[in-house]
Amino acid sequence: MATIANASPLPSDTLMPTYPGYQVEAQAVSIATPVTPNTSFSEDRPVPEGFDDTDSEHDNESNRRPQHVTQRRRIQNSIFSAWLSTRAEKITKEEVKAVIQNADDEELSIRNLMAKQESNVIIGDPREYQIELFERAKKQDIIAVLDTGSGKTLIAVLLLKHMMELELENRAQGKPPRVAFFVVNCVTLVFQQFAVLECNLNQKIDRFCGDMSTDLWTKSVWEKHFKDNMAIVCTAEVLYNCLLHSFISIDQINLLIFDEAHHAKKNHAYARIIKDFYIAEPDLSKRPKIFGMTASPVDAKVDVVKAARELETLLHCQIATTADLSLLRTSISRPTEHVMAYPQLRLPYMTALSSEIDEKFKDMESLVRLLRCSKEATSELGEWAADHLWCLALTDDESRKIERDIEQTFLSEKYQRPVEILNESIARIREVAEIVKNHTFPPLSFEDNSVSSKVICLNDYLNSVFERPTDARCIVFVKQRYTARLLTEIFKRIGSPHMTLGLLIGTNSAEAGEMKVSVRQQVLTLMKFRKGDLNCLFATSIAEEGLDIPDCNTVVRFDLYSTLIQYIQSRGRARHKNSKYLHMVEQGNRQHAQAVRDVRDNEDVLKNFCEALPADRLLLGNDYDLEEALAKERTHRTYTDPKTGAKLTYRSSLVILAHFVGSLPHDNETSLRASYVMSCENKLYVCEVILPEMSPIISVIGRPCTRKAIAKCSAAFDACLRLRQAGYLDSNLLPIYHKQLPAMRNAHLALNLKTTNVYDMRVKPEVWEQTWGAIPAELYMTVLDVKDAEALGRPSQPLALLTRFMISHLPSFPLHLRSGTASEVSCKPLAKSIKITDSILRTLTSFTLRIYKDIFNKTYEYNEASMSYWLAPLINYQPADLPTCEPRSLIDWPVLDHVHENEEIPWTIDTSVEELSNRYLIDRWDGGRRFFSVGVAPGLNPSDPVPEGSASHKYMDTILDYTVSLFSKSRARATWRKDQPVIMAHRVLHRRNWLDDWNEEEQNLKTLSYLCPEPLKFSALPISVAAMGYLFPAIIFRLEAYLIVLEICAKLGLNIKPELALEALTKDSDNTEEHRSEQVHFQRGMGKNYERLEFIGDCFLKMATSISLYAQNAGDDEFESHVKRMLMLCNANLFKTATKLKLYEYIRTQGFSRRTWYPEGIKLLEGKGHKKIGKEVVKHHLNDKTIADVCEALIGAALLSYNDTGDMDMAVKAVTIFVANPDHAVEKWDDYYKLYKLPAYQTAASTAWQVDLAAQVERLHSYHFNYPRLLHSAFTHPSYPSGIGRDRIPNYQRLEFLGDSLLDMACINFLFYRYPDRDPQWLTEHKMAMVSNKFLGALSVKLGFHKHLRLLSSSHIHLIQEYVTEITDADAESHGARDYWTTTKNPPKCLPDIVESYIGAIFVDSKFDYKEVERFFEAHVRWYFEDMSIYDTFANCHPTTFLSNLLTLNFGCMNYRLMSDELPTIVEGAPIRVIAVVMIHDQVITEGLAASSKYAKLRASSKALELLSGLAPFEYRKQYRCDCSDKKTENGVDVPPVEEMMGSAI
Repeated sequence: MATIANASPLPSDTLMPTYPGYQVEAQAVSIATPVTPNTSFSEDRPVPEGFDDTDSEHDNESNRRPQHVTQRRRIQNSIFSAWLSTRAEKITKEEVKAVIQNADDEELSIRNLMAKQESNVIIGDPREYQIELFERAKKQDIIAVLDTGSGKTLIAVLLLKHMMELELENRAQGKPPRVAFFVVNCVTLVFQQFAVLECNLNQKIDRFCGDMSTDLWTKSVWEKHFKDNMAIVCTAEVLYNCLLHSFISIDQINLLIFDEAHHAKKNHAYARIIKDFYIAEPDLSKRPKIFGMTASPVDAKVDVVKAARELETLLHCQIATTADLSLLRTSISRPTEHVMAYPQLRLPYMTALSSEIDEKFKDMESLVRLLRCSKEATSELGEWAADHLWCLALTDDESRKIERDIEQTFLSEKYQRPVEILNESIARIREVAEIVKNHTFPPLSFEDNSVSSKVICLNDYLNSVFERPTDARCIVFVKQRYTARLLTEIFKRIGSPHMTLGLLIGTNSAEAGEMKVSVRQQVLTLMKFRKGDLNCLFATSIAEEGLDIPDCNTVVRFDLYSTLIQYIQSRGRARHKNSKYLHMVEQGNRQHAQAVRDVRDNEDVLKNFCEALPADRLLLGNDYDLEEALAKERTHRTYTDPKTGAKLTYRSSLVILAHFVGSLPHDNETSLRASYVMSCENKLYVCEVILPEMSPIISVIGRPCTRKAIAKCSAAFDACLRLRQAGYLDSNLLPIYHKQLPAMRNAHLALNLKTTNVYDMRVKPEVWEQTWGAIPAELYMTVLDVKDAEALGRPSQPLALLTRFMISHLPSFPLHLRSGTASEVSCKPLAKSIKITDSILRTLTSFTLRIYKDIFNKTYEYNEASMSYWLAPLINYQPADLPTCEPRSLIDWPVLDHVHENEEIPWTIDTSVEELSNRYLIDRWDGGRRFFSVGVAPGLNPSDPVPEGSASHKYMDTILDYTVSLFSKSRARATWRKDQPVIMAHRVLHRRNWLDDWNEEEQNLKTLSYLCPEPLKFSALPISVAAMGYLFPAIIFRLEAYLIVLEICAKLGLNIKPELALEALTKDSDNTEEHRSEQVHFQRGMGKNYERLEFIGDCFLKMATSISLYAQNAGDDEFESHVKRMLMLCNANLFKTATKLKLYEYIRTQGFSRRTWYPEGIKLLEGKGHKKIGKEVVKHHLNDKTIADVCEALIGAALLSYNDTGDMDMAVKAVTIFVANPDHAVEKWDDYYKLYKLPAYQTAASTAWQVDLAAQVERLHSYHFNYPRLLHSAFTHPSYPSGIGRDRIPNYQRLEFLGDSLLDMACINFLFYRYPDRDPQWLTEHKMAMVSNKFLGALSVKLGFHKHLRLLSSSHIHLIQEYVTEITDADAESHGARDYWTTTKNPPKCLPDIVESYIGAIFVDSKFDYKEVERFFEAHVRWYFEDMSIYDTFANCHPTTFLSNLLTLNFGCMNYRLMSDELPTIVEGAPIRVIAVVMIHDQVITEGLAASSKYAKLRASSKALELLSGLAPFEYRKQYRCDCSDKKTENGVDVPPVEEMMGSAI
C-alpha cells in the first residue's frame, strides 16, 4: 500500500541523507604534451548551446567530475614520449649493427643475413684494370668479360656512382627523373647484390623480386618506388613486367646493368627487355646506357667467337676486358688444375627394388623419371644410392606431393574420366610407397657395387683433405639435384668425421619426389659455409654463377661441365691460395677427355678474341644479323594499349594470363591455373586455353601454328585480347580482380574510431511540443510512486503526472534514496481521463508552477496552453485497485487548493512550536538554500554562535547572521526580532543525481543547520510534497528518455520494449565500446549502456544477412557471399543508414543534468537562464562507429523484446531497416524460406549411396534429411570437383558459410542468457572456445563426421588420420574431462568446416527452422560448456592477459599501461623496430623490442611477468608505491582498457 510516510524529528546530531552539489576542481598539470583546454568538447561529451547555470552561484553539479583518467593518461603519454626519446638515442647505428651481427641467423631476414656478411663491403681502392674498364663503360656500352672473383661488381658500383652524379645534375636542370636498374638472373642474387650496393652507394636504392608479390602491385605503388629510389636491384622478370605493364618506360631508365649477361639470348628476360623495349625506342638519346658483366660470353657448346658477337649485337655493346691481362692474373689467385681418373663404371642396371617397381608400375608417368634416375645411379653412384633414391622420393610428404600432382593432372583434363581411374592411380602410388617402406636395405659398404668406383675415388680424396681438423673448404659440383642429395647421404656414412656436409641446390620448383629449397635456406647454407660450420658442399650449378661463395681450397667437378662458362665459373670458386680444381674423368672415357680439352681450348680462343679486340671498333660486319632474328618475331602479333603504352606480346601473354587466372576470386584451398589443350589440324597445331569456371571467359582457341609453343602463345594472346576488350584487364594489362579482394573491400568498409562529428541531441520528446497551443479538456494521469520511500528520512507522498495524452506503460527504474540501496520508481498510467474545468486547470497550473518556484527557484509565465504536463499530489491508494480507480479520486485536493490559495505561510512571533516542525523553508535571497525543518532548538538564541557541525555558509558569526543571505549593505539596514526562536533544520543540497548511487563525499557532507524563522519563507508546499518534488527531476529525466527512444522506434516501425530501446541508445562514456575498460568522461546514473545489446545484435545481423544471401544467391560462391555480407553489415553501411535516419539525435550520451530537465514551452521569467532566447539546442560528439554500433544494439533490442516467445520477426525487420540493401529485403523470419528456390541438385533423386549416407548420419544426430543430397553437399570438400561422377553437387563452402553464422548465434544465445552480468569482452573470449576450430574439429571426430568427408587431397587425408588418432587418445585419457580437446594440436580446417556445413544443411533441409540448430547445440555442444570457468584462459593464453589479471586480481593495481611506439629510424634501410613498455604507477618497469607492436608488447609483458612473479601483494605495493587497493575512484574501479593491455596480441 502506498501511503504518505511520516517521519519523526531526528536528533540534532544525526546526519540525514542530503542533496549535495559540489565539484572538486581539477588541478593543473604541467606536462610536455600540450593539452587542449576545451576538454569538455572532446569525443562524445554533450555540449549545450548557450550554457548557463540556472540556480545559484554555489551551484556545482555533482555529475561533473575531475577527469582523473584522462589526466592520468596524458601524464603517462608524456612520460612514455620522454622515455622513448632517451631510449632511442641509446640505440645507435653501431648497436643496431651489433644486434644483427649477434642475432641468430635463423631469425634474421634475408636482407639482414646479407648485411651480416663482411664481404659486402668492397675495398675502396680499385685496381688498375677495374678503373680502365670503368672509364670505357662511361664512354660506351660494354660487356665486361672478367674471371669470377675479379671484381666486376666494383666496376658496376663505380659506374652507378657516376650515373647518379649525372642524374642529380640533370634533375637540378629540371629534366625528368630517371632510374638505374641492376638486373640479375635469380632471386638470391637480388639480395646479395643489393647488400653490396647498399654498402657502397650513398643514394637510396631498393630491391625487388617476384617472391615479394610484386605482381600484385599497382602502377601507383611502382611510381612511388621509382620516385623514392635512384637505383633498383631486381630480377629480369620484375623489370620486364614493369615495362610490359607500362609502369615504367625505357626512356625513364638511365642505366641497365646486366649481371651474368651471357643469359641474354633466345627468350630469356634479358633478351626480351632488349628486343621488346630497348630496340623499340627509336630515339637513341632516350635509350639507357648498358653495362654487362660475365665471366664468359658463351654458355653453350657453340662457336665461341660467333656466340660472343651475337651477344654483342643483341645487347648493343662491345665486349671488353683489360688491355693488360697480366694485371688480372696477378690480382686473382688461380687454382692448379688436376685430372682425377677413376676406374671405369659399370653399365646402368635395375636393382632388385627398381625391378619390382618397374615390373608393376612402369606404366605410371609419375614414376618414369624416378626409374630412370635410379637406373643411372647404379652406375654413377652405386646400388645403395639407387635404392636410397626411392626412400628420398617416397617419404610421406613426397608421396603426397606425387598424389597431388596426379590429382591436378586428372582434374585439368578437358574430358573427365571416371574418378575410379584417379583413385586407382593414387592407390598404386601408395602401394609403391609401401613396397619401399617394407624393403630391406643392405648397409652401405665398399663391396658388390654398393658404391661406385667414382664415389670411392672421391671418398679417398676427400678423406685425405679432411683427415684432420682443418679450415679447408670444398665444393663438389654435380649436374643433378638427386645426385647432390645422395652424395650428401653417402658421405654422412663414409666421410671423415672432420667433414661437415651441406647441400646447395636451386630454388626452382622441384619435380615430384624432389626436395624444394628456399632462397633463405640457400643463404643460410652459404653463411654456415663462410663461418666454417660447414666445410664441404655438394652443389648443383646454382653455386657456379654469381652467388658470393667464400674462397675454397678445393673444387671438385664430380660431374663435368657442359659449357665453357660452367668451367670458368666453377673454377672461379677456387680462389684460395694454393687451391686445387679437380676434373673427375673416367678411365678410358674419350668424351670426358675431350670435354677437358674443349674447355681449355675454348678458353684460349675466347682469351685471344678478347685480346685482339680494338678499343675503338664499331659493331659492324658481324655474322649475326639481329634484324633477321627480329624479323621472325615480327610475324607474331602484338598489342599496345593506346592509353598507357602497356605492351602485349606472344611471350608475355602467357605471364599476363597466368596472373589473371591467379587473381580470380577463389578460396585458399583451391589452386587456379589455365589449361592448354593441343590438337593437330592439317599438320598445324591449334591450341585451346581453358580458364577456371569462375572466369568471365572460359575458353579461347588460338590460330594454327607450325610449332606447339607458338600455338600455345597464340591461344594465350587471343585470350588476353578478349579479356582486355571486355574490360577484365585494365589499361596496364592487370586484372580487375585482386587476390586480396575481401581485405581490400574491408579497408573501404571500416570506420575510423577517432573520427568524430558534432550532432544535435534531443533532450525532449517531440510529443510535448505536439500538444502545445490548446487548453486541454481532459488530462491523463500517470502515478509516480516510490517503493520504500521511507528511505528519504522524511514524509513523502506520490505525485501524479498529468498529460494531454495517455503515456504508455513504462518500466520501473531505481532511485538511490540512501547510500548502498535502491528504491524502485513505478510509473503507472491510468486508462481513464480526468475532465478538466477552467478552475481545476488553474489550480493544477498554480501548483505545478509553485513546485518550480519554491523547489527549483524558477518563475515561469502562467500559460496553460503551452504547458507540457502538470503535477498534482495524491492521497493514499491501494496498488491493486489502481487500474480501476477514478483518477480524480486519487488527487489530494485539499493540498492542491491550499497551495493554490497560499503563496506562503506567514510566520509571526505567535506561531506555535508545532507549526515550526516539518516545514519546507526557503532562503529569500539565496536560491540555493532550502531547508527541511526538524523543530525548535531549545536553549539557543539568534545571537548565539553557530553550533559546531553545522553546514557551512559565508556568514557564520551568529545564528541570525547564518540565516540571512543579504549582502553587507542590505544586512546593515535590515532589522530582526531578537526574541524569535531558533529552528533546527537540514539543508537541502538539491544537486543530487538520484539515478546514481551515493559517493563518499556526498555521504559525508554536513547538512545540519540552525536558523531563525523571521527572514525565511515558509512554503505552502507540505514537506511530503517537497520531498517528492526533489525526486521529480530524476523521474521526468528518465521518463523523457524513454519517450525519446520510443519515438525513434515508432518512426522506424520497430516495437521494442522501452527499457531495451533506452539501453540500445545509451552511450555512457567516451569508451563505452571498450569492454572492461576505464570509463572516460563517464556519465553517471544512465543505467545500462548499449554494449551487450550491440554484441548480440551484431551476431544476429551476421546470421540474418547470411541466411538472406544463401536463400537468394544460389550461384554465388563463398567468396562472393562473404563480400556481399560485408557490404551489408560493415560499419560504414550501418553508419550511412543511421545518418539518413538521424539516429544520432536519439542517442543518449548525457547523464542527468539539472539544466535540461525543465519543461519547454513556457517562458522562464526569473532565475538563471531567463535571458536566453529561443529553444535550447544540445550538441554531442559521436564517433562514426558509435552510431553504427547503436544500429546493431537496436537489432539486439528487437530480438530480446520477444525472447519469451522466440519470435524473431522484429529483429529481422530491424536488420532490413539498417542494412538498407536489396540482398536483405524481408520483414519477418518466414520470408527467408520464401526467397529460397530449391536448386536442382537438392531436389534430384537421391542415389542409394546418398540415402545410406543420410541414414548413417541420422544415427549420429537424430535428424532425418528430406533431401539427402544436401547432406552429400555438406560433406564434399572443395578439392572434390563437382563434375566428377554422375552428380554435380557443390562443395560444402556455401553451407559452411551459412552454418558458421547459425552456430555463432546459438553459442552467443547460450552465453548471453546464462551470464546476464558478463560484459561483451568476457562473452567474446568464451565464445571463442565454443566456435573454435579446435573444438569443432574434436566434435567432428566425436560425431564421426570425418568418416563421411569426400575429398581427393591425399595431404588432407593424412592430416585427418593423424588428428583423429591424437584427439581419440586425448578423449580416452581424459577420464571424462570436458575440455580434453584443448590439449591437442589444431585440426585440419576441413573437420570444423563440415560441422558448420552440417548445421547449415539441417537448417536448409528443415525449411529454415532455427529450432533445429538449437536442438543440435543442446544435443552436442552444450555439455562441453556447462562450466565455462574451465575455459577462462582459453582465449587468454597470452602474456598480456596474464599480466592484466596478475595486476588487477592479485595485486589490486589499477594504475598501469602497456604502451608501444615505433622507434625512429637510425640506420637507413634498417628493419622497422617497435618498442613496448609496461608502465606501473608512471614508472617504466620493462621493455620489449621487436619488428611489430604485437611482439614488442608480448616481450614486454613476458619480462614483466618474470619480474613480478612470486611477489606478495604487500611486497608489490611497497616496491611500486601502489595505493590502488586503498582508494576507489568516483566511478568505481579503474581498469586499464583491454585494448591497451592487449594491443594486437589477441
